[in-house]
Amino acid sequence: MAPHLNIVPSMFVLLLLFISASKVQSDAFDVVAKFGAKADGKTDLSKPFLDAWKEACASVTPSTVVIPKGTYLLSKVNLEGPCKAPIEINVQGTIQAPADPSAFKDPNWVRFYSVENFKIIAYEKNTCENREFRSKLPVNIRFDFVTNALIQDITSKDSKLFHINVFACKNITLERLKIEAPDESPNTDGIHMGKSEGVNIIASDIKTGDDCISIGDGTKNMVIKEITCGPGHGISIGSLGKFQNEEPVEGIKISNCTITNTSNGARIKTWPGEHGGAVSEIHFEDITMNNVSSPILIDQQYCPWNKCKKNEESKVKLSNISFKNIRGISALPEAIKFICSGSSPCQNVELADIDIKHNGAEPATSQCLNVKPITSGKLNPIPCSGPVPKTPSATA
Repeated sequence: MAPHLNIVPSMFVLLLLFISASKVQSDAFDVVAKFGAKADGKTDLSKPFLDAWKEACASVTPSTVVIPKGTYLLSKVNLEGPCKAPIEINVQGTIQAPADPSAFKDPNWVRFYSVENFKIIAYEKNTCENREFRSKLPVNIRFDFVTNALIQDITSKDSKLFHINVFACKNITLERLKIEAPDESPNTDGIHMGKSEGVNIIASDIKTGDDCISIGDGTKNMVIKEITCGPGHGISIGSLGKFQNEEPVEGIKISNCTITNTSNGARIKTWPGEHGGAVSEIHFEDITMNNVSSPILIDQQYCPWNKCKKNEESKVKLSNISFKNIRGISALPEAIKFICSGSSPCQNVELADIDIKHNGAEPATSQCLNVKPITSGKLNPIPCSGPVPKTPSATA
């Protein structure tokens, strides 16, 4: 789901130690001792923090920004590069955001922009009681134009929009993340990305009210593996085709994931209408579904809240897509739905070794429209064995 840019309350728990890739001894920039920050939970940390960052970023030798023990108020911060040498941020205290959401003029709280070769590593959970970021804002953390980064052990709770947004980034690994929001909260995608290449999301637990992971246009060569997803809307390619000049999505592999109590499992979604696009080389493999309403879904009639051009076909071209070794339980009889475009039918869609049972009295079924899947191995349900819905999807 695309975010609405109004400011709404949320809570963000981000327990971070920022460490540069360099192990060289660094110069320290203490926000209290040198820049006058106050650990009173009332005085805004933004200016001392940003001033420390700017001096550290301008240093020609490796440097460290230090936030000592204590409680700090942070309204927002944009940490921009490029920097002249490796930079580290060492957070030892508690950083809180204003309780009043009107304090935020931008749709983000902590933003990294144009930073290269850095790491974000959280403290171990059992030592974090007094080292927390808390905020109220729509997007909890943004990575824009970031290259060669490792993000580990972040916990994000109760965002009202995307927890983590990745835009125009290259070669980033997000690992061992914990993301949580109520299952009825809209637009709270766990991780959303667009126009990025070489992103890896590994060994993370995502419970949210929207897509656990959503992949927007321009995403290429991505690996998603060992994800526990649910509740939420599953792992989604899209939505795509709503806007002009969207870039292709290609080379996405999702594997070794467990999806539980979600409305969708492995999903590709495109809007009906005049805007084109392309999706290719998408591979879902080795996935377990537990009580998922639509375990396998291609939906080219995606129309949340019935706000679309219902009488038009999707112009987004789908090709070379596979679903292999997917097993588990469907909450509804329709375990597989391939609803492809009439003007641009899906090509080279493969089903192999599928075993999905319905948890009710009726057997699981499979629906196909404008596609002839390539099949192999054991297949339950039988491909294309059920009727096809002819109305656009009305849910997100």
